[in-house]
Amino acid sequence: MILHILARSDWPAAEVRPPSLATEGFVHCSDPGTVHLPADRIYAGRADLVLLEIDPSKVDAPVRWEPGAPPVPGGPWFPHVYGPIPAAAVVAVHDFPPNPDDTFTLPDSLAHR
Repeated sequence: MILHILARSDWPAAEVRPPSLATEGFVHCSDPGTVHLPADRIYAGRADLVLLEIDPSKVDAPVRWEPGAPPVPGGPWFPHVYGPIPAAAVVAVHDFPPNPDDTFTLPDSLAHR
C-alpha cells in the first residue's frame, strides 16, 4: 500500500495527475510510516485533505522507491509513481485532518491494520 495526499475537492477523479507529474516527472507518495513527514512540511494548517490508499499493483506506471527531496543521508525513501494513478488503483480514501497542533498522524482507519 502506498499513500497520496490530496485536497478533498480534487477527489474523485478519473486519475491522479498532480502538477508534480509535469514538473518532476512523478507523483509523490508515501507509506504509512512516512506520510506525516510531507504532510507536516507541506500541508501544515490544511484541514481539507484526504489520503488515497493506492494498490501499486494496479498502477500502470513504474513505482520507484527513492530518497526524499531534499535527500537526507540515512533518511527515508518514498514511493514515486512515474505516471498518472488511475482511479481503479485507489482502494480506499481516508480523511486526513490535522491534529490540534497542525501536525499530522496516520489516521486510525489505517493505523490499526
